[in-house]
Amino acid sequence: MRQKTKLGLSGALAGLVNGLFGGGGGMVMAPLLTAWCGLAQKRALATCVAVILPFCVLSAAIYVLRTDFDWLLALPYLIGGGIGGALGGLLFKRVSSRWLRRIFALFLLYGGVRYLL
Repeated sequence: MRQKTKLGLSGALAGLVNGLFGGGGGMVMAPLLTAWCGLAQKRALATCVAVILPFCVLSAAIYVLRTDFDWLLALPYLIGGGIGGALGGLLFKRVSSRWLRRIFALFLLYGGVRYLL
């Protein structure tokens, strides 16, 4: 299968997951980009961050327009997420690919266990 087709299918699956669950598209996209599309770990994670933003904006717009969205409830999360995202972006180059894989796997494991319980 051609690389562009694999990348497009990976993006479609990540977008679907993001739309269904309000996030999490990167959890699907990162393994697909590394294992299926052959991207290096750091490049795959950086790509996820770049492409998940539009997915999240689109999903958020749909949720805001279709539900009773509470901005005051979301505000602390938005502020904390902005700070955490900036910090993570600054640390990204300093963390080895090996440790990024381990940290990512721990988050996947934690999320999977939480959903099962």
